[in-house]
Amino acid sequence: MADTRYDVIGVGNAIVDVLSPTEDAFLAAQGLDKGVMTLIDGARGTELYDAMGPSVEVSGGSAANTLAGIASLGGKGAYIGKVRADALGEVFRHDISAIGVDYRTPPAEGAGEPTARCLIFVTSDAERTMQTCLGVSVELGTADIDVEAIQAAQITYLEGYLFDPPEAKKAFIHAAEAAHAVGHQVALSLSDAFCVGRHRAEFLHLISGHIDILFANEDEIMSLFEVDSFDRALALTRGHCQIAALTRGAKGSVILDHEEAHEVPAAPAGKVIDTTGAGDLYAAGVLYGLTQGRELPDCAKIGGLAAAEVIQHYGARPETSLAKLLTASGI
Repeated sequence: MADTRYDVIGVGNAIVDVLSPTEDAFLAAQGLDKGVMTLIDGARGTELYDAMGPSVEVSGGSAANTLAGIASLGGKGAYIGKVRADALGEVFRHDISAIGVDYRTPPAEGAGEPTARCLIFVTSDAERTMQTCLGVSVELGTADIDVEAIQAAQITYLEGYLFDPPEAKKAFIHAAEAAHAVGHQVALSLSDAFCVGRHRAEFLHLISGHIDILFANEDEIMSLFEVDSFDRALALTRGHCQIAALTRGAKGSVILDHEEAHEVPAAPAGKVIDTTGAGDLYAAGVLYGLTQGRELPDCAKIGGLAAAEVIQHYGARPETSLAKLLTASGI
């Protein structure tokens, strides 16, 4: 097995969340559907960004959030994701580097789609109206895959949200083959049941041929196998990959290998404020546990601990040191 300087390297959509307090009149003037998430193109994203008032910019993206969780646990991580050489691209680069994640993907230069952004307009009634521009992030291709960095990580983690564009599919295969060439593992998050529905056959082919560790929630895994029972989906998952970690919300999670399935209850949490990022942080805990040689049930418990922290505040990245919480938990 090759030497490793990273525990996990993530590949995904590099997105910046831009949150701004907004009046209903602004939403009406811009023709925005209140409380709805809408996909928009780069031109509209730039137009709205220029029109919105004072804002707070917070880097996001599913796999990037997972790497933030791994860093908070004390793990060593790296990230591959495409940004433009623009203001939000610099925000993303600064934020992910500041939390200790190695990020070396060169920015796209010149004219073209901007850095991906989710513009979040928050009205006084706490409603969030989201306009999401995936921008240049979906242009990631095989040329953006840093093979040397992939092969320096114990686990390569692929974000299912990025699976739509054809070039991204090729990039996933390229990254997986590079990792397996040196005996390292590859993990995949299914990310979204609708994404699974669009690419079911291709996901099944990818999982059976290139994925060692699978992450999914109940809806995603049932969509993958086109069944209406979680237990049936669980049975069908065996044989497709070495390990599967399946989340069930308040019911906790099930983590399984070829021999045994372990049901793990959800970690205790206080008041639930915002469930955004719960799956990303669960994956962070499981991946961290696996790279530290922990047993599967403990990996799921660490995942639950990380998810419980992130749902108790706004935002999809930890605000409290997960390493300290893990030490205090005795897991």
